[in-house]
Amino acid sequence: MSLYNKIQETVSFIKSQITTTPTTGIVLGSGLGGLIDAVTITSEIPYHQIPNFPISTVEGHAGKLVFGTLGNQQVVLMAGRFHYYEGYSMEEVTFPIRVMKGLGVETVILSNAAGGMNEAYKVGDIVIIKDCINLFPEHPLRGKNDERLGVRFLDMSEPFDLQLIAKARQIATDHQIKVHTGVYVGLQGPTFETRAEYKWLHIIGGDVVGMSTVPEVIVARHGGMKVFAASIVTDLGIRDELNTITHEEVLEAANKAAPLLATLVTALVASS
Repeated sequence: MSLYNKIQETVSFIKSQITTTPTTGIVLGSGLGGLIDAVTITSEIPYHQIPNFPISTVEGHAGKLVFGTLGNQQVVLMAGRFHYYEGYSMEEVTFPIRVMKGLGVETVILSNAAGGMNEAYKVGDIVIIKDCINLFPEHPLRGKNDERLGVRFLDMSEPFDLQLIAKARQIATDHQIKVHTGVYVGLQGPTFETRAEYKWLHIIGGDVVGMSTVPEVIVARHGGMKVFAASIVTDLGIRDELNTITHEEVLEAANKAAPLLATLVTALVASS
Protein backbone atom coordinates (compact mmCIF):
# COMPACT_ATOMS: atom_id res chain seq x y z
CA MET A 1 0.00 0.00 0.00
CA SER A 2 1.33 3.46 -0.89
CA LEU A 3 2.03 6.05 1.78
CA TYR A 4 -0.86 8.17 0.49
CA ASN A 5 -3.30 5.28 0.76
CA LYS A 6 -2.05 4.40 4.26
CA ILE A 7 -2.67 7.98 5.33
CA GLN A 8 -6.18 7.93 3.89
CA GLU A 9 -6.99 4.63 5.63
CA THR A 10 -5.74 5.94 8.96
CA VAL A 11 -7.51 9.28 8.64
CA SER A 12 -10.78 7.55 7.77
CA PHE A 13 -10.53 5.33 10.85
CA ILE A 14 -9.74 8.25 13.17
CA LYS A 15 -12.57 10.37 11.77
CA SER A 16 -14.96 7.52 12.54
CA GLN A 17 -13.87 7.67 16.19
CA ILE A 18 -13.98 11.44 16.84
CA THR A 19 -16.53 14.25 16.72
CA THR A 20 -14.15 17.19 16.36
CA THR A 21 -12.03 18.61 13.54
CA PRO A 22 -8.65 19.62 14.97
CA THR A 23 -6.88 22.61 13.46
CA THR A 24 -3.82 22.45 15.75
CA GLY A 25 -1.64 19.39 16.33
CA ILE A 26 0.66 19.19 19.34
CA VAL A 27 3.47 16.68 19.80
CA LEU A 28 4.33 16.17 23.47
CA GLY A 29 7.99 15.34 24.08
CA SER A 30 9.72 13.66 27.03
CA GLY A 31 8.18 14.70 30.35
CA LEU A 32 5.79 17.19 28.72
CA GLY A 33 2.63 15.09 28.88
CA GLY A 34 1.23 17.38 31.57
CA LEU A 35 -0.15 19.69 28.88
CA ILE A 36 -3.01 17.20 28.60
CA ASP A 37 -4.27 18.55 31.95
CA ALA A 38 -5.07 21.85 30.24
CA VAL A 39 -7.11 20.15 27.50
CA THR A 40 -10.86 19.55 27.67
CA ILE A 41 -10.71 16.01 26.30
CA THR A 42 -13.43 14.70 23.99
CA SER A 43 -11.81 11.41 22.96
CA GLU A 44 -8.63 9.35 23.18
CA ILE A 45 -7.35 6.63 20.84
CA PRO A 46 -4.42 4.39 21.88
CA TYR A 47 -1.84 4.02 19.14
CA HIS A 48 -2.20 0.25 19.04
CA GLN A 49 -5.82 0.66 17.89
CA ILE A 50 -4.93 2.94 14.96
CA PRO A 51 -4.27 1.31 11.57
CA ASN A 52 -0.69 1.79 10.28
CA PHE A 53 0.50 3.52 13.49
CA PRO A 54 3.78 2.44 15.12
CA ILE A 55 3.87 1.81 18.88
CA SER A 56 5.94 4.05 21.16
CA THR A 57 8.55 2.19 23.22
CA VAL A 58 10.13 5.01 25.26
CA GLU A 59 9.67 5.61 28.97
CA GLY A 60 7.74 8.82 29.56
CA HIS A 61 5.69 8.53 26.37
CA ALA A 62 2.04 7.49 26.87
CA GLY A 63 1.22 6.28 23.35
CA LYS A 64 -2.18 7.72 22.39
CA LEU A 65 -3.88 10.43 20.35
CA VAL A 66 -5.88 12.85 22.47
CA PHE A 67 -8.61 15.05 20.98
CA GLY A 68 -10.30 18.04 22.60
CA THR A 69 -10.19 21.78 23.07
CA LEU A 70 -7.34 23.95 24.31
CA GLY A 71 -7.76 27.71 24.55
CA ASN A 72 -11.10 27.29 22.71
CA GLN A 73 -9.29 25.72 19.73
CA GLN A 74 -9.83 22.16 18.50
CA VAL A 75 -6.60 20.21 19.01
CA VAL A 76 -5.10 16.76 18.61
CA LEU A 77 -2.22 15.80 20.89
CA MET A 78 0.34 13.09 20.32
CA ALA A 79 1.04 11.74 23.80
CA GLY A 80 4.21 9.88 22.86
CA ARG A 81 6.21 10.32 19.66
CA PHE A 82 8.24 7.91 17.56
CA HIS A 83 12.02 8.12 17.29
CA TYR A 84 14.40 7.01 14.57
CA TYR A 85 16.65 5.38 17.20
CA GLU A 86 13.83 2.99 18.13
CA GLY A 87 14.31 1.33 14.75
CA TYR A 88 11.49 3.00 12.88
CA SER A 89 11.97 4.32 9.36
CA MET A 90 11.62 8.04 8.77
CA GLU A 91 8.28 7.35 7.07
CA GLU A 92 7.04 5.74 10.30
CA VAL A 93 8.51 8.46 12.51
CA THR A 94 6.70 11.18 10.58
CA PHE A 95 3.53 9.27 9.70
CA PRO A 96 1.44 10.89 12.49
CA ILE A 97 2.29 14.35 11.11
CA ARG A 98 0.92 13.26 7.72
CA VAL A 99 -2.21 12.00 9.46
CA MET A 100 -2.63 15.32 11.29
CA LYS A 101 -2.62 17.07 7.93
CA GLY A 102 -5.29 14.68 6.69
CA LEU A 103 -7.45 15.43 9.73
CA GLY A 104 -7.41 19.16 8.97
CA VAL A 105 -4.51 20.37 11.11
CA GLU A 106 -3.02 23.66 9.92
CA THR A 107 -0.50 24.36 12.70
CA VAL A 108 1.86 21.89 14.36
CA ILE A 109 3.41 22.60 17.77
CA LEU A 110 6.38 20.45 18.76
CA SER A 111 8.13 20.11 22.10
CA ASN A 112 11.20 18.20 23.17
CA ALA A 113 13.82 17.70 25.83
CA ALA A 114 17.24 18.84 24.62
CA GLY A 115 20.85 19.24 25.64
CA GLY A 116 22.05 22.82 25.92
CA MET A 117 25.26 24.02 24.26
CA ASN A 118 24.81 27.75 24.70
CA GLU A 119 26.58 29.14 27.77
CA ALA A 120 23.58 31.39 28.47
CA TYR A 121 21.32 28.38 29.00
CA LYS A 122 20.57 26.65 32.29
CA VAL A 123 18.85 23.34 33.02
CA GLY A 124 15.08 23.92 32.95
CA ASP A 125 15.23 26.86 30.52
CA ILE A 126 12.78 27.03 27.61
CA VAL A 127 14.22 27.62 24.14
CA ILE A 128 11.97 28.69 21.27
CA ILE A 129 13.45 27.09 18.16
CA LYS A 130 14.07 29.57 15.35
CA ASP A 131 15.96 27.24 12.98
CA CYS A 132 17.34 23.72 12.82
CA ILE A 133 20.24 21.66 11.53
CA ASN A 134 19.44 18.18 10.22
CA LEU A 135 22.13 15.60 11.00
CA PHE A 136 19.94 12.50 10.78
CA PRO A 137 21.38 9.79 8.51
CA GLU A 138 18.06 9.30 6.67
CA HIS A 139 15.85 12.03 5.21
CA PRO A 140 12.05 11.80 5.64
CA LEU A 141 11.45 12.92 2.04
CA ARG A 142 13.93 10.45 0.51
CA GLY A 143 12.43 8.33 -2.26
CA LYS A 144 9.83 8.91 -4.95
CA ASN A 145 7.79 12.04 -4.23
CA ASP A 146 3.98 12.00 -4.21
CA GLU A 147 2.79 15.43 -5.35
CA ARG A 148 -0.47 14.89 -3.40
CA LEU A 149 1.60 15.15 -0.21
CA GLY A 150 3.93 18.01 -1.16
CA VAL A 151 6.54 19.30 -3.58
CA ARG A 152 9.68 17.40 -4.61
CA PHE A 153 12.15 20.12 -3.59
CA LEU A 154 11.00 21.75 -0.38
CA ASP A 155 12.12 25.26 0.62
CA MET A 156 13.35 25.12 4.23
CA SER A 157 14.51 28.73 4.57
CA GLU A 158 11.77 29.35 7.16
CA PRO A 159 11.03 26.01 8.87
CA PHE A 160 9.49 27.71 11.92
CA ASP A 161 6.72 30.27 11.51
CA LEU A 162 8.05 33.74 12.33
CA GLN A 163 4.65 35.07 13.40
CA LEU A 164 4.19 32.23 15.86
CA ILE A 165 7.68 32.83 17.26
CA ALA A 166 6.88 36.54 17.73
CA LYS A 167 3.57 35.70 19.42
CA ALA A 168 5.26 33.20 21.73
CA ARG A 169 7.93 35.69 22.75
CA GLN A 170 5.26 38.27 23.57
CA ILE A 171 3.27 35.71 25.56
CA ALA A 172 6.41 34.79 27.48
CA THR A 173 6.98 38.45 28.32
CA ASP A 174 3.36 38.90 29.40
CA HIS A 175 3.52 35.84 31.69
CA GLN A 176 7.04 36.61 32.91
CA ILE A 177 8.36 33.33 31.52
CA LYS A 178 12.05 33.36 30.70
CA VAL A 179 12.70 32.09 27.18
CA HIS A 180 15.63 31.92 24.78
CA THR A 181 15.53 31.68 20.99
CA GLY A 182 17.98 29.25 19.43
CA VAL A 183 18.94 26.67 16.81
CA TYR A 184 18.09 22.99 17.33
CA VAL A 185 20.35 20.23 16.01
CA GLY A 186 18.73 16.87 15.33
CA LEU A 187 20.79 13.66 15.70
CA GLN A 188 19.62 10.06 15.65
CA GLY A 189 20.68 9.03 19.21
CA PRO A 190 20.09 7.08 21.39
CA THR A 191 23.45 7.97 22.97
CA PHE A 192 23.85 11.39 24.52
CA GLU A 193 26.61 13.37 22.83
CA THR A 194 30.27 13.22 23.75
CA ARG A 195 31.90 16.39 25.02
CA ALA A 196 33.70 16.76 21.69
CA GLU A 197 30.40 16.40 19.81
CA TYR A 198 28.73 19.05 21.98
CA LYS A 199 31.60 21.41 21.20
CA TRP A 200 31.43 20.65 17.47
CA LEU A 201 27.64 21.09 17.33
CA HIS A 202 27.89 24.48 19.00
CA ILE A 203 30.66 25.54 16.59
CA ILE A 204 28.46 24.75 13.57
CA GLY A 205 25.64 26.89 14.95
CA GLY A 206 23.64 24.75 17.37
CA ASP A 207 22.25 25.97 20.69
CA VAL A 208 20.36 22.81 21.69
CA VAL A 209 20.55 19.20 20.52
CA GLY A 210 18.08 16.33 20.58
CA MET A 211 16.93 13.11 18.97
CA SER A 212 13.61 14.19 17.42
CA THR A 213 11.68 17.16 16.01
CA VAL A 214 13.63 17.83 12.79
CA PRO A 215 12.01 15.02 10.73
CA GLU A 216 8.57 16.13 11.97
CA VAL A 217 9.30 19.74 11.03
CA ILE A 218 10.36 18.74 7.52
CA VAL A 219 7.22 16.68 6.91
CA ALA A 220 4.92 19.31 8.42
CA ARG A 221 6.40 21.92 6.09
CA HIS A 222 6.12 19.45 3.20
CA GLY A 223 2.41 19.31 3.96
CA GLY A 224 2.11 23.10 4.03
CA MET A 225 1.52 23.38 7.77
CA LYS A 226 2.87 26.12 10.00
CA VAL A 227 5.30 24.96 12.70
CA PHE A 228 6.23 26.17 16.17
CA ALA A 229 8.69 24.28 18.36
CA ALA A 230 10.27 24.66 21.78
CA SER A 231 12.89 22.78 23.75
CA ILE A 232 13.30 22.37 27.47
CA VAL A 233 16.99 22.29 28.36
CA THR A 234 17.39 19.12 30.41
CA ASP A 235 21.19 18.85 30.51
CA LEU A 236 24.20 20.91 29.55
CA GLY A 237 26.85 19.84 27.06
CA ILE A 238 29.20 22.32 28.74
CA ARG A 239 28.78 20.39 31.99
CA ASP A 240 31.47 19.65 34.56
CA GLU A 241 33.96 16.90 33.75
CA LEU A 242 32.53 14.40 36.24
CA ASN A 243 28.84 15.08 35.53
CA THR A 244 27.05 12.40 33.51
CA ILE A 245 23.51 12.36 32.07
CA THR A 246 20.71 9.86 32.72
CA HIS A 247 17.27 9.59 31.12
CA GLU A 248 15.73 9.97 34.59
CA GLU A 249 17.46 13.33 35.06
CA VAL A 250 16.21 14.45 31.66
CA LEU A 251 12.63 13.59 32.62
CA GLU A 252 12.96 15.33 35.99
CA ALA A 253 14.21 18.57 34.42
CA ALA A 254 11.51 18.42 31.74
CA ASN A 255 8.77 17.89 34.31
CA LYS A 256 9.87 20.91 36.36
CA ALA A 257 9.72 23.24 33.34
CA ALA A 258 6.64 21.63 31.78
CA PRO A 259 4.03 23.85 33.52
CA LEU A 260 5.68 26.98 32.11
CA LEU A 261 5.81 25.55 28.60
CA ALA A 262 2.19 24.41 28.97
CA THR A 263 1.18 27.96 29.87
CA LEU A 264 3.06 29.30 26.85
CA VAL A 265 1.58 26.76 24.42
CA THR A 266 -1.96 27.16 25.77
CA ALA A 267 -1.82 30.93 25.27
CA LEU A 268 -0.25 30.50 21.83
CA VAL A 269 -3.03 28.14 20.70
CA ALA A 270 -5.69 30.50 22.09
CA SER A 271 -4.21 33.40 20.13
CA SER A 272 -4.26 31.53 16.82
